[in-house]
Amino acid sequence: MYARRRRVYFVLMGGCIFLFVSAWAFVRLFSVEAAVALCVVAMVIPPVAAMIANRRGPDDRWWDDPSGDPKSDEWWDELDGKRRNEDRRED
Repeated sequence: MYARRRRVYFVLMGGCIFLFVSAWAFVRLFSVEAAVALCVVAMVIPPVAAMIANRRGPDDRWWDDPSGDPKSDEWWDELDGKRRNEDRRED
């Protein structure tokens, strides 16, 4: 999942750079309005690419999901102020 999102991010950013450079390298010679339009499209691409790259996939671990390592999970639960089920039964 991560590799696919990273690849899509770099393709989008490469397209953004291509649009910007081509707009002012040779499109402006034919139409300044078209060059400005290409730059506006290129301006919208980076936020979209960032949203795609930072999207959580269905297999990605979320911040509060257990990792499977009991010692690590216990440590994070202690930092978050959570009490484990075993501790609750003793009270």
